[in-house]
Parts: sequence; structure tokens; C-alpha cells
Amino acid sequence: MDIRPNHTIYINNMNDKVNKDELKRSLYALFSQFGQIVDIVAMKTSKMRGQAFVVFKELAASTNALRQLQGFPFYNKPMRIQYAKTDSEVIAKMRGTYGDKDKKKDKKKKVPEVLTSLAKKPGPVALTPQTNSPAAPVPDNPPNYILFLSNLPEETNEMMLSMLFNQFPGFKEVRLVPGKHDIAFVEFEGEALAGVAKDALQGFRITATCAMKITYAKK
Repeated sequence: MDIRPNHTIYINNMNDKVNKDELKRSLYALFSQFGQIVDIVAMKTSKMRGQAFVVFKELAASTNALRQLQGFPFYNKPMRIQYAKTDSEVIAKMRGTYGDKDKKKDKKKKVPEVLTSLAKKPGPVALTPQTNSPAAPVPDNPPNYILFLSNLPEETNEMMLSMLFNQFPGFKEVRLVPGKHDIAFVEFEGEALAGVAKDALQGFRITATCAMKITYAKK
């Protein structure tokens, strides 16, 4: 690969029928497990359909995401991921290297303002085993192959949860509860497999404000 590693990854071959806002939320849910995201850019113009840029704060996070999610079935199409050709404006500004080059570019061609304001929001909590310290233990039921999720944000959908949980062996399906956006069930092939996913994703933040609570479902 002749493009040097950087904080921004370029994704294409995505389903272009997906609503732009839903696409951004789903990308955020999927990629934020690798590290803090400072921006996501997705446009619905004819030239940019099915494409997006995800900007990570750390280079290691973008590298890990590229390796782990290459070919991942995202809305039923395998994602193609590579490093962006240049670092994002957000990262350039953070480094203090954003300057004349970009001003010249603006004179040649006016680029529509498409950067989202994700960078202004509190960043997601990077998912690592250390962050799962049980400061406030979630009351639990006896082990079960079905997990019960609660404290989900309003924009949660089946695709988001499937993308989070199907990276774990034994994943079978996600079941949403009609009329209740904040809870869901996730089924695995066995109790032990469900337990692995439960421990790994306990407290995961689909959005910056909602930490997901996971327990075994009541038998």
C-alpha cells in the first residue's frame, strides 16, 4: 500500500440507500470500539455516495480499525477501507499544520462545508478491558444464552447492535422490543459465548451519553 498510514480512513463500497444520519450513527457505533473518533464525514452527493471518512484521534486506532473491519459486511455490503490520501483538516488543525495549503485549495474550488460537529461533542470511551471496572455493578441474573440490553439511546437500531455483537463467536440475532427504544435482546449459541460478549461490551457507549447496560435475560 503506497498511501502512508494516517489518522483518517477512507471507506467505500457502502450501501448508498442508507440515510446519511443513520449511516453516520452506525459508523460511529462500529468504529468507536477502536478508539476516540473526532469526526465522521459522509456525503450524499452523486460522486460521494457509498463513501465516508472516519477520523481517529490516535493513529493506532485507525490502523487497528482498518485491519479488523476490512471486508466487514456493513448493511449487506463488504466495506473496502484504506488510509485517506491526506490527514483530515481536524487532525491538521490539532497539530497546527493546517494553513496556506488549504487556503489555496479553497481558491481553486469551493468545497461545501460537510464536516460534522462530532469533534465538539465529548468523545466516546475507548473500549478496553481496563475501562470495564465495576464501579457500579449491574445486578445480574443466572447465566443465559440470551442477553438483555438496557439504557440504549433513542437512535439505536437493529443494524447497529448486530454490528457490535456479531464480532463475537456464536452470535445469532438481535431482537428489538416494539415501542421501547431503550431495551433489546441479543441471542447467542450458548451461555459461555454470551458471557464473553457481555463482559466485553458492558458499558459500551453507542453515543457519548448512553453507557449500555448488559445482563443475562431472565429464564
